[in-house]
Amino acid sequence: MVIQADNRFLVSIGLIGFIMPPIYLNNLKILPLFFTKKRSLGITFFILNILVFTLLGVFLLSDFFETFQWKMLLNVFGAVLLIILFGTALKIARDSFSRRQEEKEAELKLLKAQLNPHFLFNTLNNLYGLSVIKSEKLPDLMLQLSDLLRYSLYETKETFVPLEKEIQYLRNYISLEQIRLEDKADIQLEIKGYDSTNRIIAPMLLIVFVENAFKHLGVLEDTKSIVSVSIEIGENSIVFKCSNTIDTIIVSEADIEKGKSGIGLQNAKKRLDLIYPEKHALQIKQNKDFYIVELALHV
Repeated sequence: MVIQADNRFLVSIGLIGFIMPPIYLNNLKILPLFFTKKRSLGITFFILNILVFTLLGVFLLSDFFETFQWKMLLNVFGAVLLIILFGTALKIARDSFSRRQEEKEAELKLLKAQLNPHFLFNTLNNLYGLSVIKSEKLPDLMLQLSDLLRYSLYETKETFVPLEKEIQYLRNYISLEQIRLEDKADIQLEIKGYDSTNRIIAPMLLIVFVENAFKHLGVLEDTKSIVSVSIEIGENSIVFKCSNTIDTIIVSEADIEKGKSGIGLQNAKKRLDLIYPEKHALQIKQNKDFYIVELALHV
């Protein structure tokens, strides 16, 4: 008997109703047994699931076509087996994807939690140094710190934040450092390109490199040290550059990563890999006079 056009819809509905129960039974009840000590029980139920729905399928087909042929048994068995295996593959793939996403979110939360105390530790060192000499710069420094902490504690809970706020955060941080180093360093910040409105970026990402620049800023005898920060906002990209003069004793990147700043740099690299996979290019290099960081984000 041939399936006519007027009953194809009913046949399709019947087919969907037939394949859903074995898939759900397998995915929700049987498959979890394979990840416990009841694997043999899982195999037994897996086979029973196939056999029961194979017999049910043969019965329904025999009733529909008003005839029985032995090849129906083999065809229905193969179809049920393929359907269940396909459903199992989809379930495993979906669970694996969900687990990876949860692991990423957990790691991002951990990395953020490490970044904030790291920054606070370095800033409190600055406060301590100025308090020892009873500097008049201390009140302004504390106000700048208050703004910085407000942002880092209350506005960085999301995976992404407005680029405008991140840039303002960098301005505040650099202003803070200018108060501390006004006689010792020439500090430059340049923002150019497209409007930063409605653009987003991972929070507390760029500050790691800027903070590192001040941490390892070389003190020059005859002239001021230099810290130069630039952000170029393109239509589909953000290019960040940060450079600072270094001490005459050359410190390799590996040595810097082993020091106190290593925590921040390593975490920044991990966050870039997690948030911008295959959408970023990070270069950290050093010449005779400067330590240079270049980061391109494709957004």
